[in-house]
Amino acid sequence: MPALSFTVEKTSSQARAGFLQTARGSVMTPAFMPVGTQATVKSLTPEDLLECNAQIILANTYHLYLRPGIEIIKAFSGLHNFMHWQKPILTDSGGYQVFSLAALKKLDENGVTFQSHLDGSSHTLTPEKAVAIQKALNSDIAMCLDECIPYPATREQAEKSTALTKRWAKRCKDEAIDKGFENALFGIVQGGMYADLRRQAVGDICEIGFDGYAVGGLSVGEPREMMLEAAASALPLLPADRPRYCMGLGKPEDLVDLVALGADMFDCVLPTRNARNGQLFVPWGTINIANAIHANDPAPIDPACTCYTCQNYSRAYLRHLYQAKELLSYRLNTIHNIHYYQWLMAEMRRAIMEDAFDSFYRHFMQARANQG
Repeated sequence: MPALSFTVEKTSSQARAGFLQTARGSVMTPAFMPVGTQATVKSLTPEDLLECNAQIILANTYHLYLRPGIEIIKAFSGLHNFMHWQKPILTDSGGYQVFSLAALKKLDENGVTFQSHLDGSSHTLTPEKAVAIQKALNSDIAMCLDECIPYPATREQAEKSTALTKRWAKRCKDEAIDKGFENALFGIVQGGMYADLRRQAVGDICEIGFDGYAVGGLSVGEPREMMLEAAASALPLLPADRPRYCMGLGKPEDLVDLVALGADMFDCVLPTRNARNGQLFVPWGTINIANAIHANDPAPIDPACTCYTCQNYSRAYLRHLYQAKELLSYRLNTIHNIHYYQWLMAEMRRAIMEDAFDSFYRHFMQARANQG
């Protein structure tokens, strides 16, 4: 059985409804992956995630490599047994965290040498090591090591970085073949905000050949319109028979726009982080549960929502928990937000299957505009 197979079941305009099959289960796309940074989606159990209809989660290679360490996870035969989650897992390469979190780092052709944000210890991450770490984590989908291009970047900087990502991708692929890597490996398209570099990167990465393709370096400080232009320059050129993954994007409007451009997979800390900050997502926009207007409100967050939180708790109670800084606030708010994101993916899939995505898109964006 191949490590991964992907079938596009239906298209509506450029939007795609697909079926992703891994050794540990299937994923219906479009799909949103809750982020389990430390082998846990903050405040939730795996059972909570299943109740929220999560199909696949993301775990962070950088964090798990530093703590608890790969040898400990390897003793459990990988992340699934370690964290009690038996559905698919995607792991990032650790590259983005190195560039964003490491106090000191030095980049060269070999890889990146960095100091841990935990204790200052020195480490070197190479393309080969990124593959080896993810092999030990035994994730279903692994990512190549890449260099994330921040915004703004000059054309010279973007060209140099994109070329390095290409060379690293080839080394990752060679290492995976050499070491008998049995799970799926995705290549990453960079290019900064330069459309021609994005198109060139698509050709370069696809020429190497991967099980799926990601568009990286989006939502790194650039204006939203520029982000969408960069995505639009790459997504339609990626192979139609492989999953297309937009990394680190999570605003509902962004997800809908990117599905409209042909993206299949997403991840972001936004629904969990914002839940802990009292922001709750609903079809018509967002609710700030800290607002005094909710102090005596007996209604749920969303009367139409079927999540555990909305079925059992009022806005008044949720506001009380948040104001009192009770730990239960994190869990109940996160359950709702993760459920909402899974609902949104399912609604987009339904619209695509009914060849009605354009209508869904108009209604969704109008509802958000009306709140604003």
